[in-house]
Amino acid sequence: MTRIAPGDVIGILGGGQLGRMIAVEAARLGLDVHVFNDDPRSPAFHVAARATTADFADTEALAEFAKGCAVVTYEFENVPVAAAEAVAAHAPLRPGAKALATAQDRLAEKSFVADLGIAVAPFRAVDDAASLARALDEIGRPAVLKTRRFGYDGKGQAVIREGDDADAAFAAIGGKPAILEGFVPFAAEVSVVAARAADGTLAAYDLCANRHEGGILAQTTVPAAVSPATEAAARDIAARIGEALDYVGVFAVEMFLVREGGEERLVVNEMAPRVHNSGHWTDVGAQTSQFEQHVRAVCGWPLGPTTRRAPRVTMENLVGAEVEAWRDLLADPAARLTLYGKGEARPGRKMGHVTRLSGAGEG
Repeated sequence: MTRIAPGDVIGILGGGQLGRMIAVEAARLGLDVHVFNDDPRSPAFHVAARATTADFADTEALAEFAKGCAVVTYEFENVPVAAAEAVAAHAPLRPGAKALATAQDRLAEKSFVADLGIAVAPFRAVDDAASLARALDEIGRPAVLKTRRFGYDGKGQAVIREGDDADAAFAAIGGKPAILEGFVPFAAEVSVVAARAADGTLAAYDLCANRHEGGILAQTTVPAAVSPATEAAARDIAARIGEALDYVGVFAVEMFLVREGGEERLVVNEMAPRVHNSGHWTDVGAQTSQFEQHVRAVCGWPLGPTTRRAPRVTMENLVGAEVEAWRDLLADPAARLTLYGKGEARPGRKMGHVTRLSGAGEG
């Protein structure tokens, strides 16, 4: 790996709140941050030493950006693969473009995970009404129809139950190439956030329990109420996925926890090749935050300890108008508030989060 030291430049593709929080930690560790994004109002621009506003299809701008960086990473999985490859021609890109290509297409992602022998929901490709009808015959109802690309926070998804009009569901997601997934009767939604170094070292955080509202993560609680065997299984799943992708950096694997006959098992839902919303609890809840850990990993520095700082940690998203409670949250000695520097508090828009520690060792 290229030797990277404080004072060098780390580039970030994407300028959202995740890029902002990575940039803050990178600066704290003595790195200069250069953010590349196509929106001049990007929250990460506010905390970066340098910002470039250009289209992700602008190969000349990407090349100029990359040539000034010791290493480049990305903060969201919808960076075009072509843009990532253009950057990689001029600077180390970590994680690599393979992780992007896999995570951007739900069919490719599900096939990749299933080929590793890891449990996923039954799935079929859907390209039109006829293939949707066949998929429903094979998988049954209820089932979840998802666009193959660009869906997040519940967008681009439709549940098809008994009696529902399948054609209407396909139209509701825009009639785009999709994947049909069998419904998993889960007891909880959980995720493992982990960092992988270039030498294969894995540092995983405690398994999180996640609660969603309207398809958007509302609350994460750590630790998840699972058996030690399930906790170990989650870490093993992360290790296998990270190794298969030759991954460098922080990533998350979202899973369904299924309880049957007194036994627990995990079914992988999706992976995210980046720091993750369900890992925001680590900002004060773990000895090394996921954002610092990502910087450490992509720079080739030693990974930090993932030890939890309190018996229980909760993180709540502030979505839309919920951010208006910021004064009350600042007045709460048990709350640690993080705001993302966004302008309009639109419904469904993540504006910040609040983390709380509880139990012995609180604070």
